[in-house]
Amino acid sequence: MSQTITRGIKTMLDEANASIETLTTADAIALHKSGASDVVIVDIRDPREIERDGKIPGSFSCTRGMLEFWIDPQSPYAKPIFQEDKKFVFYCAGGLRSALAAKTAQDMGLKPVAHIEGGFGAWRDAGGPIEAWVPKKK
Repeated sequence: MSQTITRGIKTMLDEANASIETLTTADAIALHKSGASDVVIVDIRDPREIERDGKIPGSFSCTRGMLEFWIDPQSPYAKPIFQEDKKFVFYCAGGLRSALAAKTAQDMGLKPVAHIEGGFGAWRDAGGPIEAWVPKKK
């Protein structure tokens, strides 16, 4: 018996994009350059992607697989940064996972949230600043 997917990724992305704020790359770069202290840029990419490609300077890394656990203050894995009164701007490699992540975060009650259209690839292509990955000191 084959599976029947009743709600596919296109529908999920359309729903997410209809209910969250999407920042253009230019707007995201300008926001980053402003140094706004009330904004947290959240990198939800896999650590291998960050190691390979670098990251947006100052961004907070939270893999997509841990997002819900790090946001929920009742979770044993909760991260204090997600309890701060800030705007959370998510990004991934191409803007798909970050749209779903922002929608999930918003559905959990985190607000305000947004994501960067086109993700890290669009950021890089637009000349946004990039920080090379540096291994943690042992």
